[in-house]
Amino acid sequence: MAVELAIIGGTGVYDPNILSNIREETISTVFGETAVKIGEYQGREVAFMNRHGAGHSVPPHLVNYRANIAGLKKLGVKTIIATAAVGSINKEMKPGEFVFCDQFLDFTKRRAQTFFDGGENGVVHVDVTDPYCKDLRQIMSKVADQLELNYHQGGVYVTTEGPRYESPAEIKMLEKLGGDLVGMTSVPEVVLAREAGICYATVCMVTNFGAGISETNLTHEEVLEVMDKNAENLRKLAMGTILALTPARQCWCHTAVEAPMHEMLKG
Repeated sequence: MAVELAIIGGTGVYDPNILSNIREETISTVFGETAVKIGEYQGREVAFMNRHGAGHSVPPHLVNYRANIAGLKKLGVKTIIATAAVGSINKEMKPGEFVFCDQFLDFTKRRAQTFFDGGENGVVHVDVTDPYCKDLRQIMSKVADQLELNYHQGGVYVTTEGPRYESPAEIKMLEKLGGDLVGMTSVPEVVLAREAGICYATVCMVTNFGAGISETNLTHEEVLEVMDKNAENLRKLAMGTILALTPARQCWCHTAVEAPMHEMLKG
């Protein structure tokens, strides 16, 4: 039976007590293997995928994004709620607040960006006018309102290669280009989800201001501390959105690429 709902994240999101009847699966794809935990939440099956692996062992530039998304496609996933800890370039988006980003700027350098590298799989030029599903973002906003959370509807997520943080000069440049948030994981994940015909939206939790805006040097411990403080709200938002989704929900994202193209990912 297909598992139609998935959460990608890890830090601060996965709590075994949320789900019942948990099982672990390793999924083989043409792009490699990926692992998920699958369980039930108030009658709905949900797959949890830890983007960075057990113990945060895989840096952002080495995550096998293609295997992850292809694996969820093989499960039958139609909707992905991704979570991300981000730095803020926009002073209106403060640490501890949530942002449902609607656009991205891609400053990655070495990552496989598509499932379709030519040959028998062909070439696909996918539309990303609205890379993060508008319908899904609206549902998340309604849930956030019910939970009385501080959030921003819309923002530009700048994806950098990592794993280092950005320099103050880079932050200044990205701000001039229109960036609001800076992180290391949204691209190519969001693009691959579109190619696979999966609805995808990201809940960004602001953990710090970017270098040169922040009054202190940046540390991973600072990120984890803010995530820990807001983890419960993040879980409530993610799971509340899961419950708010209509069963058998249809969306343009599911047909953005011709069915034969994304169906081949199921193997």
